[in-house]
Amino acid sequence: MVAVFRSLFFYLRLIVAWYLLVLVATLSVSWIWSGLGSLVQLLGLVVIVFVVIRAHSHLVRVRMIAGKLTNAALASRQRRQIEVPFEAEEAFELLDAAIRELPGVEQVDSTRNHLQIRATAVYADPYDLTQLGRWNPMRWIVSQRNRILATVNRGDGSSSFSLVCEPCSAPWSDWLQVDDGVNLENLEAIARAVTLGVASRRRGEQAAAAQTATEKELAIARLSLLQAQVEPHFLYNTLASAQVLVRSDPAGADAMLGHLIQYLRHSLPRTDRALASLGEELERSRAYLAILKIRMGARLNVQIDVPDELLATPLPPMLLQTLVENAIKHGLEPRPGDGTVWIFARRQDGRVAVTVADDGKGFGAQESGAGIGLKNARERLKLIYAGQASLAIAANFPQGVAATINVPEHYNEERAHG
Repeated sequence: MVAVFRSLFFYLRLIVAWYLLVLVATLSVSWIWSGLGSLVQLLGLVVIVFVVIRAHSHLVRVRMIAGKLTNAALASRQRRQIEVPFEAEEAFELLDAAIRELPGVEQVDSTRNHLQIRATAVYADPYDLTQLGRWNPMRWIVSQRNRILATVNRGDGSSSFSLVCEPCSAPWSDWLQVDDGVNLENLEAIARAVTLGVASRRRGEQAAAAQTATEKELAIARLSLLQAQVEPHFLYNTLASAQVLVRSDPAGADAMLGHLIQYLRHSLPRTDRALASLGEELERSRAYLAILKIRMGARLNVQIDVPDELLATPLPPMLLQTLVENAIKHGLEPRPGDGTVWIFARRQDGRVAVTVADDGKGFGAQESGAGIGLKNARERLKLIYAGQASLAIAANFPQGVAATINVPEHYNEERAHG
């Protein structure tokens, strides 16, 4: 019932406005020439008939678009505030794209710095009366050009925009004109486009998050695989050497087995964290070198220079061990005579450089740092530190090779998992 009275009032408002306009025109013409008064009244009656027709068209289209008749929906000037879960710049891009896709848009002026958009749109007559040109009686009843004004407002982690769709004519013309629901339709179309844009970007973010989660699981699996690649020959050789020493040097065998236990204790996989500490890795390497010292005797010398304050530096498990094993296997063992392995660490500008150097055969034996162990080491640094760590291989003076791991002094353990 309310909708019926609202419709009747809408009709009555337009009829009264046009009747008063025709009455003023009739009185003005009659004052000049009384014979034209009747003609003006006849033309005014025809115009009012057209007004009623277009008023009915306006009501029908508004009901189709909005689903119901309200004062806000019937108005030719539409305004809406829309919230979006994006920063202002991203919301501006969505809004600008939505306005440019509207049918009939002639000109769009976007001011990105001020987060404002102005656009004009022509009216597409559903009754195809535009072919009458200037003699089209609807030109004075239906607004022919409409404008769109939009402003994006910044928020805290989100934003909103004020959207106005209205006729280009002055507000007083609303007493005489309708817009056939065009501005309401434009408003709804922009709101739908923005909603679809937000949903599309959310789906993209969810897909990216799912892909990231998959990549994270693959990275953890690859890290576990790389960490599990311990040189099996070292274990076999150590046990074989201990077996021999049991007969000839029980004390040496006991010392070797003690160092092996210490080595294995530090080599157990850590499922609770991806990073160990430089101190833990250094203890593993000490045990390893102590075993080799018993096997190689005077051929192996070890020098370690790592300040106590750097022992807590996070370091991937088995990474230091890989460099030490390379120095022994490719540097000192192939070389006749004795040799030295150096392990030292230095801090500079919030980063820690850990170097393992030897005076062995050099690059000819170590393939210029392209071995499987070094390749795995680089891969692990890439997976864990995401480009914030490096492994450099250089010639040692006067001979041998120096391998240096450069890592952040402080690194979040959770970041190492993801």
